[in-house]
Amino acid sequence: MTATAPAPSTARARVTAFLPRLALVLAALLAALFTAAAPATAHAALTASDPTDGAVVATAPAQVTLSFSEQVAMGDDSIRVLDPQGKRVDTGELRDMCSGNTVRYGTALHTGLPNGTYTVAWQAVSADSHPISGAFTFSIGAPSATDVSLPTAQAGGGPVGIAYGIARYAAYAGFTVLVGGAAFILLCWRRGAAERPLQKLVVRAWVTLTAATLAMLVLRTPYTGSGSFSDVFDLDGLRAVLETKTGASLVSRLLLLGAAALFVAVLFGVYARRVAGLGPDEAGRSDGADGADESDPADEAEGPDDTSDLTFGLAIGGAVVAGGIAATWALSEHASTGIQPGIAMPADILHLMAVAIWLGGLAALLVALHKVPGIERAAVRRFSRVAFVSVLVLAVTGVYQSWRQLGSWSALTGTEYGQLLLLKVGLVAVLLGIAYVSRRWTTRLAEAPTDAEAAVASVPAVGQGSDDVSRETASGAVSEGSDVSRETEPVTVPADPERAAQLARQRAARENALEKRVRDADPDRAGLRRSVLAEAAIAVILLAVTTVLTSTEPGRTMEREAGRGSTAVPDRAVKITLPFDTGGPNGKGSVRLELDPGRVGANTLHLWSESADGTPFDLPEIKVAFTLPSKDIGPLPLVPERAAPGHWTASGVQLPLTGEWRIDVTVRTSDIDQTTVQKTVKIG
Repeated sequence: MTATAPAPSTARARVTAFLPRLALVLAALLAALFTAAAPATAHAALTASDPTDGAVVATAPAQVTLSFSEQVAMGDDSIRVLDPQGKRVDTGELRDMCSGNTVRYGTALHTGLPNGTYTVAWQAVSADSHPISGAFTFSIGAPSATDVSLPTAQAGGGPVGIAYGIARYAAYAGFTVLVGGAAFILLCWRRGAAERPLQKLVVRAWVTLTAATLAMLVLRTPYTGSGSFSDVFDLDGLRAVLETKTGASLVSRLLLLGAAALFVAVLFGVYARRVAGLGPDEAGRSDGADGADESDPADEAEGPDDTSDLTFGLAIGGAVVAGGIAATWALSEHASTGIQPGIAMPADILHLMAVAIWLGGLAALLVALHKVPGIERAAVRRFSRVAFVSVLVLAVTGVYQSWRQLGSWSALTGTEYGQLLLLKVGLVAVLLGIAYVSRRWTTRLAEAPTDAEAAVASVPAVGQGSDDVSRETASGAVSEGSDVSRETEPVTVPADPERAAQLARQRAARENALEKRVRDADPDRAGLRRSVLAEAAIAVILLAVTTVLTSTEPGRTMEREAGRGSTAVPDRAVKITLPFDTGGPNGKGSVRLELDPGRVGANTLHLWSESADGTPFDLPEIKVAFTLPSKDIGPLPLVPERAAPGHWTASGVQLPLTGEWRIDVTVRTSDIDQTTVQKTVKIG
């Protein structure tokens, strides 16, 4: 018994019924993955330091150490310790103190350091290739004034960061168009290999990706270091970059782009000539080799096809090269760190390939619709099927990547990474909506064929018989009554160069007019061009959001930092200054309070009292109380211990709940002069 192929309407009904089920399965998978999330990190984070931020130590420490949540790359200048005058007091030699799962680095300090406030500034490169930095202070003996300002700019920012971000975007865009354009030709429209507009599109994408990769390589030193463009000429810095995982990935990408150049040369050389040598029916049969459509007469045409073997070879070779280029991102960024890197990296490669085939193919289709009016309806339908498969792969790998980088539903709205991810999902939804409109135009093309393709067949190819178009009238219409013998008569080129140039411009104008007339002859094609143009515009924004997303700290890491019971992350302690006036002689001054880490659980309290002239004020008595009015908790009294003249401390200060806590500080300047000052602070 011979199997009967399902009718198109039946197939569409099956697809329509399948999509809601697929959406439910993906939603259930997403919920299950988020519910079962396990701890992981991506960007590294500072988890501890010795001395801690704001600590006051009795004697000068021998070294400063920093601990991180994951492996980082650091150099001799990654940790700098500055005295109150801004002079370096560290030896400049990095100490690797890592052991097991503990990631710790340090630097030794010079001996005989005087009392005062010291600043620690650090900078490193996370395992996912992104620079991180921070700064904090500690004091020896007692705090003092300092001329050093804590840096506010983050590593990887400034003009160099902007330039590096532009290069990253250009690299993603170049890869997308390069891979998607080549895939569109091999999978959907083989005759497109001989079309000049598509050749320009793919070659320019290769040039863009190559230039962006070179720019990222030379900008890597200032991007992760000083932030100065002059460091692009630092050969020692470039040598150090080449020894890192990111540098090796960028060099590997350049080598693979060399192989890609060979692929492009064959695609637009030997392959394009073979495809161009086929007759119209043979070209149509060649196009339909990957899945003929019964409704296309061209797909039913018989004739020799000598491109199949070369097509297969180019497809396999192109997939290997494209996968290798995609791997240069997967091996050096988010996918290579955290949980399940063995699964995450292949998933990331598939994700990038799916994005490239979908959005890059969309760019190629847009160029073909606008510049090559002879594109067949079958090619458009084939791209619709390829795009559908790409979206499915994109959805599955995207769900996995989202779970891996977020870890919980709260991170979707509570972190910058989650908010950007929601924006990306929204853009993809808009893109799919417009793609649905494009699919309707594609269906109309299939169901209501026009004479446009027949008209296109009579249009001479660019560079072939262009003189024939000179037989057209000035309005762009072919003169009635003209025959083939007249159109193929040779045209004499005038000896006058100016006259020859004028005729060439006229012929080009007539060619463009004829192409536009043929292109606009089919309203269904015009509608498809408009919807594809809208898709391409959304795709440009989507790539920009994706570029920012890849350099943003994942939500899982941010939530882990926010929920940590202890801190050494800079600028997390609660720091307030409370002026007081007891009303008696010498009763004016101020109390500086620091609660570290300023969160629920155990905290360390430091109090410094200064008189009106800025000198330490050794108060006879000072007391502190904590109250949480919203929960009717407190006041919780506390009497700190005197550590030095004008300095009191208390450890193990327990704050049981989050909320707006009122801190009351009672100071006594004499036997009868006393006052209480207060401040409300947020405890997270």
